[in-house]
Amino acid sequence: MSLGEPLLVARDLAKTYTMGGQTVHALRGVSLDIAEGDFVAIMGASGSGKSTLMNILGCLDQPTTGTYQLAGEAVDAMSADALASIRNRRIGFVFQQFNLLPRTSALENVELPMVYANVPPVERHERALRSLQRVGLGERSGHTPAELSGGQQQRVAIARALVNNPRLILADEPTGALDSQTSEDIMRLLAELNEQGMTVVLVTHEADIATWARRRVVFRDGRVLEDAVQVPYRPPVEAQAAA
Repeated sequence: MSLGEPLLVARDLAKTYTMGGQTVHALRGVSLDIAEGDFVAIMGASGSGKSTLMNILGCLDQPTTGTYQLAGEAVDAMSADALASIRNRRIGFVFQQFNLLPRTSALENVELPMVYANVPPVERHERALRSLQRVGLGERSGHTPAELSGGQQQRVAIARALVNNPRLILADEPTGALDSQTSEDIMRLLAELNEQGMTVVLVTHEADIATWARRRVVFRDGRVLEDAVQVPYRPPVEAQAAA
């Protein structure tokens, strides 16, 4: 699949914190372009800056200095309300711990972003069901998280991330709480979504998970240490058929 125009454009991003009277430089002049339809793995040790970058790319935080555009919108100086709006319209989030409401069904969990977007109830229900069907869980829509496996819970979280038709999926250690086989299932799903045109940015500390991406960006001490295109791993056809 050919890539489109840049969807994320970051220039000279710096982020500093003051902790105990000391200044911590979480990011030091990071510039990065991510094209529409790309699949990027961001790697690095704890404290390398990868999570800080993810928070800025996801409009959860703003840089101390530098500029950031998402889908042509300059978001580095937006108000909190404007950031919340662009998160809901443009970005789907997937986290390590799923972040599902425990006493509500899979369908109701997937509907949640549409509640914030003021989507009418009937449309919410229809779109949530389609999103669950897209990740292979249409028949489990009435089950609560406690009635689902870890892999199924992560699929619900991915369905929730997709339900507002975002242009970007940000996945923060999405396989960190899963066993190896379930991790492969989730990565296969993310790869399929990418093949369908979804832009995926993945934070991981696992080298084997990063191999699924088309591009690997490695951070160290708040800077980009390596930025390389790679041939993405896909399991053999026989393994996919057996899964």
